[in-house]
Amino acid sequence: MLGIHSSNSPHYPMSLSTLSALSPLDGRYASKVDALRATLSEAGFMHHRVKVEISWLQALSLAGFTEIKPFSDAANTLLNQIASDFSEADAARIKSIEAVTNHDVKAVEYWLKESVGLALPESYNHLAKRELHIAPEITAELKAAAEFIHFACTSEDINNTSHGMMLKTARDSVMLPALEKLIARLKDIAHENANVPMLSRTHGQTASPTTLGKEMANVVARLQRAAQRIAQVEILGKMNGAVGNYNAHLSAYPNHDWESFSKNVIEQRLGLTYNPYTIQIEPHDYMAEMFDAFARANTILLDLNRDIWGYISVGYFKQKTKAGEIGSSTMPHKVNPIDFENSEGNLGLANALLKHLSEKLPISRWQRDLTDSTVLRNIGVAFGYTLLAYDSCVRGLNKLETNQARLAEDLDNTWEVLAEPVQTVMRRYGVENPYEQLKELTRGKGISKDALREFILGLSIPQDAKDLLLTMTPGNYTGIAAKLAKAI
Repeated sequence: MLGIHSSNSPHYPMSLSTLSALSPLDGRYASKVDALRATLSEAGFMHHRVKVEISWLQALSLAGFTEIKPFSDAANTLLNQIASDFSEADAARIKSIEAVTNHDVKAVEYWLKESVGLALPESYNHLAKRELHIAPEITAELKAAAEFIHFACTSEDINNTSHGMMLKTARDSVMLPALEKLIARLKDIAHENANVPMLSRTHGQTASPTTLGKEMANVVARLQRAAQRIAQVEILGKMNGAVGNYNAHLSAYPNHDWESFSKNVIEQRLGLTYNPYTIQIEPHDYMAEMFDAFARANTILLDLNRDIWGYISVGYFKQKTKAGEIGSSTMPHKVNPIDFENSEGNLGLANALLKHLSEKLPISRWQRDLTDSTVLRNIGVAFGYTLLAYDSCVRGLNKLETNQARLAEDLDNTWEVLAEPVQTVMRRYGVENPYEQLKELTRGKGISKDALREFILGLSIPQDAKDLLLTMTPGNYTGIAAKLAKAI
């Protein structure tokens, strides 16, 4: 129970719930980030530690050491089941053991020993005994191998590989699919609006027309490259002891090829890439690469959110309404672009965390300090705000309706944008001072369709060039914008 004692707070106890959670990721937005919870929560971290410990133990049983024999099929089945069936209750049990050990990885080791039927040290006798149903012969077999659980490992051998597996799962199963869903929606919008002309606004001023679809295609292309960079980050792992030199391993088995053994466990059993050069910790450089890659994708989306917010503001997009929704508490007419604003705000939070993670994690005093440990526990928070932002952006995109009438109206009021093609054709045919003539005609005052037509008719250029210029309108002067939008 949480006691609320500040002078400005109600004096009643609060249980931890979505209403009392300090983080909105576990409160208001809990359902939207559920996909990350099983992997990046503390229970998820414990689960992956269990997987690593079991994988290391099973590999040791096949190493050919006299003191540990290959496990029977029944023993391996039990170990695999312990890893696959890990539950929240198991995590709670580890937490109760940790209350005594005051060491989270040692608590996992003790829990694993308990889970195969072995007794914990006497100082843990006050804990309620778990009821297990394990065949005596399997317990006997695993008891003989008991001291090979966590054999020669430092905590970081377990932690870094667990984090690697967690990041791989979160990236491949949750984060990239969410980003790809957003990219796919943008791609649909690009194709649907490939031929819809739109006034550009460089520096906020009227500029050469484009198409709405082409502007969405630009974002798609940027995000595709960003997603590719995220996917290509190589996730590293190490299992080489207290300072990365296999000191303890070689003290026990000096003739064993521990480098090859460790590489095999990391790559074949855990699905990571072996890093042979480390201190006590895997240096986290790949994590920095991944977090920076996500931050770059997020920055592109920040740009998109602000642009779409502006397009909604000038009426290029309408937003679909939903029965019962309220845009403003006092102005009934409003349909606010809240999804894009929500996405923008959460991208800011995500990138602040991602930036700190990428800048802090590769730095460790000498062979190890503990500053990375508490920071790494916030990976789920950084990814959570990122995922929330992706979800909000997609929700906003799904509400958009193109307002072609408003787009056409803007174009029809800006015939001055055709000063660019006119002066370019004038240059081709050697007309003197073409830029200056068009500048005098249009700069700061706009120009009407008739006035531009009169100017073109008075030019000393070939008739076919005049005819081409006279067919141009702000709505059809879009270059290859439509082609590019359709091709994305």
